[in-house]
Amino acid sequence: MSNNTNSTNGHSDRDLGLWFLEQSRLGSARVPTDMDEDEEAPTELNTINSSGGFLVVSPDKLSAKYTNVNLHGHDVGVVQANKPAPVKRLVYYFEIYVKDAGTKGQIAIGFTSESFKMRRQPGWEANSCGYHGDDGLLYRGHGKGEAFGPTYTSGDIVGGGINYASQEFFFTKNGAVVGTVPKDMKGPLFPTIAVHSQNEEVNVNFGQQPFAFDLKEFEAQERMKQQRMIEKFSLPTVSHGIVRSYLLHYGYEDTLNSFDMASKTTVPPVHIAQENGFDEQDVVFALTERKTLRQLIRNGEIDSALGKLREWYPQIVQDDKSATCFLLHCQKFIELVRVGALEEAVKYGRMELAKFFGLPVFEDLVQDCVALLAYERPQESSVGYLLEESQREVVADTVNAMILSTNPNLKDSQSCLHSYLERLLRQLTACCLERRLLSGDQGEAFHLHRVLNSCKKARC
Repeated sequence: MSNNTNSTNGHSDRDLGLWFLEQSRLGSARVPTDMDEDEEAPTELNTINSSGGFLVVSPDKLSAKYTNVNLHGHDVGVVQANKPAPVKRLVYYFEIYVKDAGTKGQIAIGFTSESFKMRRQPGWEANSCGYHGDDGLLYRGHGKGEAFGPTYTSGDIVGGGINYASQEFFFTKNGAVVGTVPKDMKGPLFPTIAVHSQNEEVNVNFGQQPFAFDLKEFEAQERMKQQRMIEKFSLPTVSHGIVRSYLLHYGYEDTLNSFDMASKTTVPPVHIAQENGFDEQDVVFALTERKTLRQLIRNGEIDSALGKLREWYPQIVQDDKSATCFLLHCQKFIELVRVGALEEAVKYGRMELAKFFGLPVFEDLVQDCVALLAYERPQESSVGYLLEESQREVVADTVNAMILSTNPNLKDSQSCLHSYLERLLRQLTACCLERRLLSGDQGEAFHLHRVLNSCKKARC
């Protein structure tokens, strides 16, 4: 049984190093976390899917005019956008400028499904919603309107939007929200406008020009609403223990001591072990050594870190072709490039990195490291991610996890990869993704960095 356990732990330890190797590799593929997901948004009116006999769309496909005399109630000039509203974002919004209200001002703005009958006002048929200018009523799927907002006419700017967080439509007039209504329509929804009396003319703004409505502020307020809901939950004791476990896991001994001193008078002496079955000894293990090694690596002192590892934990660096040794040697090479010691970097590369050439698992990262030499300003190159502080953190985290894996009392080597706080955040991310899935995969993707940054800004 003892031999089997050791074999299992040995295999898991090798996997730990390879896991961090993958984290290093991901650095080259980073994208800004505040970008909308890659979805095509409406850019113009769709002249193919419209009631073309009753309106004329301008050559730029951004304005429409009613040219008929409106003899019948179904002689509506309706036109949809060329694409449905994007769904993988917090809010979608567009506006119209009423250039001319015509003889009756029967203009409407709203959203309709792809199968909508293009001879009817938005809101008069199922799977459609429209805010109408002549009476200020909101129509949702039938011919009877409901009290909603003011009328609008020539010179007014009216907007329609979808709030995916609250699953609501909202409409604006001259930069102010008129009202909201539940979004009870499924499937792709197209921004839609309608004109219904002679000489009515509107211009459409799909974002090619600044909106009259402050969309960024609206989105910020929506995120603050979500933040306030989260902050209603009070978990002081549990959160204290989770933060302590994070500091212990990563070897932040000095910060841990300061944290404990600061919280002595505010937090009851309840350990996370009592609440969550957590064995604090698992992460107290080798705390001082882990702190020292993290500081050395974060300072770029890789030779000193390697010396300490050989002295304290020779088994970790015994295999000179392991993922851990590879990351340490890469970081040494990177540090030489960082200070401009290029000749020394070349010599070190020939001596230490050369042994990893031809090994598929390391090949791409070796090439990225060597490529640093080809640029006059490597920080600005495609491999500049290697010179970021986050790369040092990956190496420090690797060494930290490998030391934790040597704990003879360790029950699960995978626990070395993440602290309890990180596991909790991963669960939070999974829950947010599941919630979006239940909403038809609609709404903004959950980005932890964006949430944390918004919290930081809110407190400034």
